[in-house]
Amino acid sequence: MDNPVIYQIRDNEASLKCLENELETGTDQKDAKFILRYPTVYIHNLKGSDHYEVYIGESNNIIQRTLQHYETAKQDDTWQHRFVQDDNARLFIIGHDHFNKSLTLDVENRLMHYMLGVQKVERIYNRRGNEQDKYFPEEEFNEIFRRIWKQLHHLNADLFPEQRIIEDTDIFKASPFHKLTDDQKRDKEMILEIIDTALQSQEVGQLIFVSGEAGTGKTVLNSNLFYELCNITKPDGSVYNCHLIVNHDQQLKVYQQIARKLGMKSVDKDIVTKPTTFINNHLGKPPVDVVFVDEAHLLWTQGKQSYRGKNQLEDLRHMAKVTVIMFDEHQTLHTQEYWDPAYVRKLKMEAMAQKKTKGISYYFELTKQLRIQGSQETVHWIRNFTDHLQLDPIPKDDKYDLRIFDSPDELERAIRAKASNEKTKLSRILATFDWNYIDQKKPADGTYWYVTIDDWKMPWNLQLPRKADSRKRQKLLKEMSWAEQPVSINEVGSTFTIQGFDLNYAGVILGPSVKYRDGKIVIDPSKSADKKATQYRTLSNGNRAQFGEAFIRNEINVLLTRGVQGLYLYAVDDELREALQKAAGHQRILH
Repeated sequence: MDNPVIYQIRDNEASLKCLENELETGTDQKDAKFILRYPTVYIHNLKGSDHYEVYIGESNNIIQRTLQHYETAKQDDTWQHRFVQDDNARLFIIGHDHFNKSLTLDVENRLMHYMLGVQKVERIYNRRGNEQDKYFPEEEFNEIFRRIWKQLHHLNADLFPEQRIIEDTDIFKASPFHKLTDDQKRDKEMILEIIDTALQSQEVGQLIFVSGEAGTGKTVLNSNLFYELCNITKPDGSVYNCHLIVNHDQQLKVYQQIARKLGMKSVDKDIVTKPTTFINNHLGKPPVDVVFVDEAHLLWTQGKQSYRGKNQLEDLRHMAKVTVIMFDEHQTLHTQEYWDPAYVRKLKMEAMAQKKTKGISYYFELTKQLRIQGSQETVHWIRNFTDHLQLDPIPKDDKYDLRIFDSPDELERAIRAKASNEKTKLSRILATFDWNYIDQKKPADGTYWYVTIDDWKMPWNLQLPRKADSRKRQKLLKEMSWAEQPVSINEVGSTFTIQGFDLNYAGVILGPSVKYRDGKIVIDPSKSADKKATQYRTLSNGNRAQFGEAFIRNEINVLLTRGVQGLYLYAVDDELREALQKAAGHQRILH
């Protein structure tokens, strides 16, 4: 397989014609054929003071297509106009001897995916992705793209960082340009069909329920659906009034970046918000078309702070014709998020009973584990631990690194070693919320809230100073999720900062609330410092109840399903630590 042919020129008509003439009259007619006669991919880019704006495309006739862009540049309000007027604008043209229409569309889509994750790319002007299905030579695609990116990196490392750096970003992982699995693709097509049918009825409160465990691809499907609907029009030519809601500060940052970088717009200006903001802004207004809710299990089911209602999901449904929720009942963590099992069953049954579109149910379930890159035996071990509090022998797995540690010091050294490696640098320490932490309040000694085990200690998340060498970089740092911020290697993460995100390696400290007694794992809510999980909740019938044990089990589920390549465990409880070591075959891990 040949390497790609890439030309970089100034982004203007004179430079384009000069390149065309050079290729037509030059001695290397091979390059001329791949650029002028074959399908190509191209990247318009404009460098600002510390950022880039880009447009990515593909064409069967690069000269004609680029001239069309330059014709559009005559309109003052276009990106083409600004690019052509600026001497810093450049155009990359990419050719390859194996390019055909399908392959170039896939390269275009993958470039959009990667460039969305480039920190210095501030805006991408494309409107839609072009993911392709089966074609020849599909099996060569990954290697062709790797060579293209490597060559682009050599030409401009600022605009095209190394692939693995981008792949670790949360915006890359939540990107709407992910190539969907066959199941996700099928569900996406059916959900879009359902939305079209549902909107025709003008009925308010219609529910599409997508269920799935941690790591089954709910966020990617949600992001893809939202982006698709924001970039197509209704049959009458009008735009969809759609919104994305997530009740998680770290996830909110990621979705807001995606919307900003892609210039996503709807009828309303703020299309990515937290639920309370959306509800308060839409009280008494006509219903919007569609609301997508990621991490819907984090919606509040009682009033709190500036939210004066009783159930955020019900309020959202009253304010939208269609509400699409991504839901995992095993990831609720606090009393304000308590979901009565009977109410959840009612929602599922309602979605299942709706079959207005070709007999398709409004209920979908994602079952394939896409995050944990281990064997089925390893996935089952983690699921048995989290779902059934069952401690089985730890399986041997060449794909996934699951280890037990004797002390927090050893676990910290192992995670720091992983974080110092470029291939696994997104590795962090996490812990159950068994040590005190009060947000935005210093402890009595004026230092930090710590996770403390004997003579070992490390600050809880989001406390250490976050400083950059410029205002622009400070803004970029603020937009990063906790795990992406370099200083977070010196902190301990919790479900507040890690829920919904991936790590290369997760080093999890199971605190005093997780014990081992009489041959089984036991949850002790009295040892938890998370008052929101252990306090009483007033139920709809007026009774008061506690759900601390269930919430802590869910907390363990969230923490143990973050690691893509590995999970390192340390248990504070002596008996649990001994049982884990026995499950690992009595192997003592030292580093």
